[in-house]
Amino acid sequence: MTRLFIAFLLLLTTGAHAATWWNPKWPIRKQLTVDTTDAGSKITDSISNAAVLVRLHDGNFQFLSAREDGSDIRFIAADDKTELSYHIEKFDGLLNEAYVWVKLPEVKASAQTTFWLYYGNVEEAVKKEDAKGTYDADTTLVYHFAESSGPPLDSTGHGLKAETAGVTVGGALIGSAVRLTGQSPVTIPASPELDLAAGSSFTFSTWFKPLALQPDAAIFAKREGNNALVIGDNNGVPYVEVVNGGSAQRSTAGAPITVNVWRHLAVVANAGTITLYLDGKSYGTLSAALPAVKGATLLGKDAGNNAGFSGELDELQIARSARSAAWISLNAVNQGTSNEAQKLLVAGNDESSDAEHSELAEHLSLFANISKSLTFDGWIVIALCTILAVIGWFIAIGKLLYLNKISKASKVFLELWAKLSTEITALDHADEKSIKTLGGVATGAKVKVMRHSPLFHLYHIGSQEIQKRIDAAAPNQFGGLSGRSIQAIRATLDGGQVREVQKLNGKLVFLTIGIAGGPYLGLLGTVIGVMITFAVIAQSGEVDINSIAPGIAGALLATVAGLAVAIPALFAYSYLSSRIKEAVSSMHIFIDEFITRIAEAYPTANE
Repeated sequence: MTRLFIAFLLLLTTGAHAATWWNPKWPIRKQLTVDTTDAGSKITDSISNAAVLVRLHDGNFQFLSAREDGSDIRFIAADDKTELSYHIEKFDGLLNEAYVWVKLPEVKASAQTTFWLYYGNVEEAVKKEDAKGTYDADTTLVYHFAESSGPPLDSTGHGLKAETAGVTVGGALIGSAVRLTGQSPVTIPASPELDLAAGSSFTFSTWFKPLALQPDAAIFAKREGNNALVIGDNNGVPYVEVVNGGSAQRSTAGAPITVNVWRHLAVVANAGTITLYLDGKSYGTLSAALPAVKGATLLGKDAGNNAGFSGELDELQIARSARSAAWISLNAVNQGTSNEAQKLLVAGNDESSDAEHSELAEHLSLFANISKSLTFDGWIVIALCTILAVIGWFIAIGKLLYLNKISKASKVFLELWAKLSTEITALDHADEKSIKTLGGVATGAKVKVMRHSPLFHLYHIGSQEIQKRIDAAAPNQFGGLSGRSIQAIRATLDGGQVREVQKLNGKLVFLTIGIAGGPYLGLLGTVIGVMITFAVIAQSGEVDINSIAPGIAGALLATVAGLAVAIPALFAYSYLSSRIKEAVSSMHIFIDEFITRIAEAYPTANE
């Protein structure tokens, strides 16, 4: 019994990992993990709707197993069911490199956020990118600068295409970048999405690489009349400058940077404070609110200044909300190529699907995960429930086979009885062999089968009673059966029927124990599990869904086990009871018919 129980648990455990598979048509997958713990890149605040960059290369992706344009790749949430929005910036199967942006509903703080990359469906898959869905509603502009020619294209749903283009250069930080000369800016036409309201919230994020040190080189500029917002680089010192009514204010200066190195630059305006971030860390601040500015936006030059930025830009994003410091840090690390970036987003090994995965297997995996939180008391309850279930099914199957056997035997007996009952006196009641073969009508094979029939047992009892009365009379003086004799024979047959019914109902009590006791055992395990869970919470002081849910789920598993014992036992008991009632009814009918036949065949002398 114990070995059977352990085998069942092993089945759950070994099937858990292989059970979850989003779609069997995608034969390859790998797990991706955003690690914001100390082991990765520590981020202490959660981030909602983050667009995460996934870099694919021949070290973490089998390009030969995917379609040439990457149209077969899919990103699935940790539940292995929910598809995530994504779009491909670049996918090059010849150079074995790809840059894909994936929208994660939440990047957890100081934790690991996992999701899946599926690929390998090279025959049926169609491209399913959703660039607009990759970014949240507050994101107003995203330039990847991935165009081989022409002005930059906006990847958000706003469609803010630039009017002029810089020089596209390959081999940049993230695919391609735009090179600015300081003389010809990239002009973004006026748009309500890019208009600045006085005191509004605003976020600017980009990667820049200066090719030379220049004074007041504007990277981003928006100017209207006496109001302006300028973000730039002053001889290696990034700055943000606000001009309100002709009065200019500039952020505090930090340590200068060097040329020909990619750096992440971000500016966040919120509630009268503007913060400038360099490589994800606060670099300078400015106590000022944004001025009201409309009109065109320039990249690489300021219309009010002859100085322009000479260098390269990559991955420019603008939002009409103030992004958190965690958001800035995530972008700075994730989009870069440092060792910290490799620790932040970790790609697991490829997993292959050799067979289709069923819903049943997925449910088994869930139960296996839940069982990890089960207490020792719960395991004892489940072990007892398993014992009840095994005994119950052993009894039910054995009883079903027994009922099928007697049903078949009764059918054979009734066929022969139909021939004999019209002339029951044809039996030589002094001959035991004649009784057992129904006067020689039954052959050896049929005699062997019908001996299992309760009806045959009753017939044999009745025949023996008649034989006793014939033997008790003087030779050739048997005068028939009196009313008292017939009543006595009926009583004997009724006694035989009771014994047959006892055989039919034997051991069914174990099914009733499972029906009544299984739920109570399960409830006991659940109550104990919930009690222990709350006791642990009280000791640790952690009151959140992550600390409560596993214990409660594990406790409820005991109730599931109890119901899993009771419900099948109830169905089996109901079915077997109906079959037994049919057999008992057949015995009642046979006794009545047998008594009627012998009353007619053996009348008393005065009848």
